[in-house]
Amino acid sequence: MKLSRYIISFCLLLVSFFMVVPSFTADIPTVYKIPVHKEVEKGLYAFLKRSIQEAEESGAEAIIFELNTPGGFVDSAEKITNLLDATSIRKIAYINSEALSAGAYLALHTDEIYMSPSGTMGAAAVIDGSGNAADMKARSAWKAKMINAAELTGKNPKYAQAMVDDSVDLSEFRAGPGELLTLTSADALEVGYSNGTVKSFGELLERTNLANAKVIETEETFMESVARFITNPIIVPILLSIASLGLIVELYSPGFGVAGTMGLISLGLFFFGHLFAGLAGYETVIIFVIGVLLIIAEFFLPGGISGILGAGAIIFSIILAGGNIVQMSIAVLIALTVAIVGMVIIMKFFGKQMKALNKIILSDATTTEQGYVSNENRIDLIGKVAVTMTPLRPAGTIRIDNERIDAVSDGSFVAKDKQVKIIKVEGSRIVVREVVEGEAT
Repeated sequence: MKLSRYIISFCLLLVSFFMVVPSFTADIPTVYKIPVHKEVEKGLYAFLKRSIQEAEESGAEAIIFELNTPGGFVDSAEKITNLLDATSIRKIAYINSEALSAGAYLALHTDEIYMSPSGTMGAAAVIDGSGNAADMKARSAWKAKMINAAELTGKNPKYAQAMVDDSVDLSEFRAGPGELLTLTSADALEVGYSNGTVKSFGELLERTNLANAKVIETEETFMESVARFITNPIIVPILLSIASLGLIVELYSPGFGVAGTMGLISLGLFFFGHLFAGLAGYETVIIFVIGVLLIIAEFFLPGGISGILGAGAIIFSIILAGGNIVQMSIAVLIALTVAIVGMVIIMKFFGKQMKALNKIILSDATTTEQGYVSNENRIDLIGKVAVTMTPLRPAGTIRIDNERIDAVSDGSFVAKDKQVKIIKVEGSRIVVREVVEGEAT
C-alpha cells in the first residue's frame, strides 16, 4: 500500500510540474530581429511581409529592424512603410551601419531608433533611373513624405527636410547650402532622431528592456533571395531583353534550340520573381498566355489583327506584373529596342545561315556577272538604217529587217515612211536621226 501511495504521489507531482512549467515559459517575451540590408527594392517587400506576419502570429513583444542600407527605390520604400504602419507590434530601428535615403525613411516609420557609434542616417535625395536628380515634382512629394514621417513620431521635421532639400542651411551639422544632411549617431541623439547609441545588439536589448527576451532572427529564404534579385529594376530590362532577342532568333531558326530556351527561361524567371514577391497576380500570367495564343493564331488567320492583339496582351501583362507602370514601360522599351537592333544584325550578318529567314527576305541578286540584265542592250543596231512606221514626235515606231522597234528621234519631227539612222542605244532607249537626201548610208 505504501508503495502504491508513493507512486501516485510521484505521478501527481510530475503532472503538477508539467502544468507549472508552461506558465513560467509563457512569461518570456519574444523579439524578432529582421535584417534590412542592401538596397530597398521590390523583392525586399516579400521578405519583410513574411517576417512581420510571423512576428504577429507568434505574439512577439517587439520587432527590431537591423538597418544597413544605402537606400533604394521610393515606391518600394512607400510600400514597405505601409507594412510597418499596419502592425501594432513595437518597432525598433537599429542602424548598425547606415540608413541613407529610403533607409532613413524606413527608420522614421518605427517607434524608436538606436544607432551604433559609427551609424549614419540621412542623405535622402531622389534620383531617377539614370542616376540624375529627379524632377521638381518628385522631389517635392518625397520631401513632404519625409517631413510627415518625422512629425508622426514627434521629431523636428526640419532635419528630415534637410535630408532631402539641399537649400536648408544646417551648417552646424555639416549641411550648408548645396549639401544634404547626414546625421552621425551623436548628431541624431542631439536632435532627437535617435533614442540612444549602443555598441552591440546585446546592449540594445538592455536599453529597450528586452534583455530577457527570446530573440528570433529571420533570414531570407533561397527563393526570396532569387525573387529579390530578379525583381531588381536593373535586372528586369536585362531579362526582358534576353527573352525578346532569344525568341526572335528562335523564330527564324529551324527547330528549337538554345536561343528559344534562354528566351523562355528569362520570361519564366521574370514572372516567377514578381509572383513570388507579391508584385503580380496570376491574372498577369493568364493575359500573357492569351497573348501567346493570339500570336499563334496569327499563323492561321489573315489580316494581322490577331498578331497585334497578341503582342499588345503580352506587353500589357509584363507591364502589369512589374507593379510600377513607368519603370516597366521603360524596361519594355529597352527590350524592344534590343530586339529590333538584334533583328537587324541577324538579317545583316546571319540571314543566309537561317533557312526560315531566307523565306521572307530576298537575299539573291541578279547581277550582270551572273548573266542577268534589266533590259536587252541592242548596241548591234548602231549605224543601221531603218524606216519609220509612224511619225516620230519624237517617239514612235521604226522597222528594221522586218522587226518593229520603239525609237525616239534626236529631237526633230520625222514623218512616216522616212529613212532614219540609228545613232545611239541607251539600254531600251534607241535614238534615231532622219537620213538627209544625198547622205551616205
